[in-house]
Amino acid sequence: MRWEELDQQPCSLARTLAVIGDRWSLLILRDCFLGIRRFDQFEDRLGITRHILADRLKKLVEHDVLRKVPYQERPRREEYRLTDKGLELHPVLMAMVHWGDRHMADERGAPVRHIHKGCGQAMTPVTVCSECGEPVNARDIRVEAGPGWESAGVLPHSS
Repeated sequence: MRWEELDQQPCSLARTLAVIGDRWSLLILRDCFLGIRRFDQFEDRLGITRHILADRLKKLVEHDVLRKVPYQERPRREEYRLTDKGLELHPVLMAMVHWGDRHMADERGAPVRHIHKGCGQAMTPVTVCSECGEPVNARDIRVEAGPGWESAGVLPHSS
């Protein structure tokens, strides 16, 4: 499977990776959730070349993950804001941060804490069933073919 063809795969993960699957896009999204919005801020924080940054931002805008919003008219300057579609990536990034906190942190522990505004407590993300609210993990889920797999002529392997 070629990188340029990921968005053509009958797999939601592959299609998602085609949009956000490189390190720079994920770090840009991280910074968006931390309130970074302007090109020069991304460039300074990430140490990324202007060409790569422009390319990744363009892709995120084209896929409606970010939108450009003018903040100055003369000269015209725009900042990047998360769309509703972009905001829906928050649980994905939180899951990755949680994994990193558990498996990649040094002896000092997690570099940041996520505080739930509602109760004021430090929190960790939990995946729950949308139907019953019970926490779930990989062993609690069975995969079945859906219409997208069937029309592709390939069925996923299920355990």
